[in-house]
Amino acid sequence: METERLILRHWEDADASSLYLYAKDPRVGIPAGWPPHESEEYSRAYIRTVYNNKETYAIVIKGQPGPVGNITLSLGADKIRGRAFDEGEIGFWIGVPYWGKGLMAEAVSALLKHCFEDLKLKRVWCTYFDGNYRSRMLQKKLGFKYHHTNYNSVVIMLNQVRIEHFNYIDKK
Repeated sequence: METERLILRHWEDADASSLYLYAKDPRVGIPAGWPPHESEEYSRAYIRTVYNNKETYAIVIKGQPGPVGNITLSLGADKIRGRAFDEGEIGFWIGVPYWGKGLMAEAVSALLKHCFEDLKLKRVWCTYFDGNYRSRMLQKKLGFKYHHTNYNSVVIMLNQVRIEHFNYIDKK
């Protein structure tokens, strides 16, 4: 996918150094529910496992060498998350040097277009953990509406229980 300033493409092994550069910062992963990356090798393994699926995209700024963030679409029914078969859920992050530049709004908007036009989804969910002000504000800016709060969301990668807020946007 392409936007005015971005290319959303699949991750490659060669992206490990760029992924590590941004994902090692605790200000990025911890609010999103995952630990900071420990090494370039760890990031490469992450690309080969966690980021190895059809609807996970590296966020690349046009004219720059390597990804600066990630955006993922999880598809299909999920009883635990309360998602129906014709719905999806977007998760995202971007490196600290790119905060506040409107890049993530651009990436999420492109993925939403893909969700509704190409995949014909009826609803798309997006969540944030309590205290993740940036994610909350972005979701609000893009038109996501509050649905509910789970006060006991298990964050497996951090071995924590957190408060998670669920928002959604419909095709219309």
